[in-house]
Amino acid sequence: MDADANSNNDEPNEDADSETVVRRDRFSGGPAREFLSSLTGDSRIFAADLAVDRAHVVMLAEQGIIGDDVAGEILAALDAVGSAGHSDLPDGEDVHEAIESAVIDRVGPDGGKMHTARSRNDEVATCIRYRLRADLLDAAETTLALRESLLAAAAEHTETVMAGYTHLQPAQPTTVGHYLASYAAAVGRDTARLLDAYDRTNASPLGGAAFAGTPFDIDRERTAELLGFDRVVDNAMDAASARDFLAEATAALAIHATTLSGLAEDIVVFANKGYVDLSDDYSSTSSIMPQKKNPDTLELTRAVAGDATGELTGLLTTLKGLPRAYNRDLQRAHPHTFRTVDAVVEASSIAAGAVATADWNAEVLAAEADDGFATATGIADLLAMAGLPFRTAHEVVALAAEEAEHSDDGVTAAVLDGAAEEVLGESLFEYVDEASAESALDPADSVASRDSPGGPAAEQVTASISRARETLATDNDELTARRERLADAAERLHRGVDGYV
Repeated sequence: MDADANSNNDEPNEDADSETVVRRDRFSGGPAREFLSSLTGDSRIFAADLAVDRAHVVMLAEQGIIGDDVAGEILAALDAVGSAGHSDLPDGEDVHEAIESAVIDRVGPDGGKMHTARSRNDEVATCIRYRLRADLLDAAETTLALRESLLAAAAEHTETVMAGYTHLQPAQPTTVGHYLASYAAAVGRDTARLLDAYDRTNASPLGGAAFAGTPFDIDRERTAELLGFDRVVDNAMDAASARDFLAEATAALAIHATTLSGLAEDIVVFANKGYVDLSDDYSSTSSIMPQKKNPDTLELTRAVAGDATGELTGLLTTLKGLPRAYNRDLQRAHPHTFRTVDAVVEASSIAAGAVATADWNAEVLAAEADDGFATATGIADLLAMAGLPFRTAHEVVALAAEEAEHSDDGVTAAVLDGAAEEVLGESLFEYVDEASAESALDPADSVASRDSPGGPAAEQVTASISRARETLATDNDELTARRERLADAAERLHRGVDGYV
């Protein structure tokens, strides 16, 4: 357009203002332009787009598709755009168009050669994967920290007896160590899912173009190498349109959020009972009741599971029934995942800190460990080991529990003996001695007796913690290896760019 076209008119040229590098003066959006634009939200993938642009330009130059001098100009312009930041970008439908426009502003028409042999379809898919993989590693790292907190606390409390619950009712004695180690195991599976999601995310769609590839002699493996992707997405249509990696990542995050929610709920309930005291750093107080100490951070952690589930549902609903290949619906897909990862990473970090600084009240826990005749199963097991059918032993203990409801002393060896007389027609002590019965009624002794693999006996919990630490170390190594591969790729890309700038 002639630069002097408006020299005699003080009013701005609306047509010029609406023109974009992609749409020109047609299909520029009109009154729907704001609705079409994702530029503001695309700040998250600004750095990713610059990296993808650089890798693509280096490859184009290496393949002789564009000249080295043009590549150098474009790459220098990309550096300038990166230094200026996302906020300095010109208007556009999205960050990809805005960056291209900014490059053309600096280089001239040759800046448009940056888009040779690609579409925004494969470009945006690549940028999303590039950014998401880093977020997934951050999420996995928070799970490692949480596991470390859980295992450290578990190791301190292998002999701290507490009541275990089913249906929120006292069920059997266990230990704080056994309880915390159970969550460490669950979070370990969350780590594995996040790393698996990373591995399937870390594939390059770049080079798939709109969905049907390109006639240019491109090197997709080279751009994948420069960007740190493990491989390319083989099918060009799949490369442009697939978003199942978003669903997998969001699902893995939502599962971890669900794990966090269960842990948070437990600790909120335990704090209410006086079993555990949260650090002030992870608590709050009432605006009107100054004596209160509220587990607010864990209540918010609990709520994140709802957010994550909602985002997963929204994402899957967006993706449901979309025809191949690309549809603009996909513009609204990845924000679900990014909102989820931000919320879950924060919640996971909070949970790790809360667990690490919590103070378990061993005295209160021990006093309530046999609440509700929690050692009942131990008595039944004792009778079964003496040769009585377990269902018959179960009947004896059930009757004893019923009769004890009317006694201030609870279930005693004498009460058990009376129940045995009624059910068996003979004394309990025909099967077990009184000392063994008394021991089975003691929560600490009951826990110590449960020394099967995975049980709450101290030696079993200690062994379980040791195995969990080995797995934790392996997962940490896996995470480190992935980060190192990405760092190596970033250095390769830097060297590639330096060859032209």
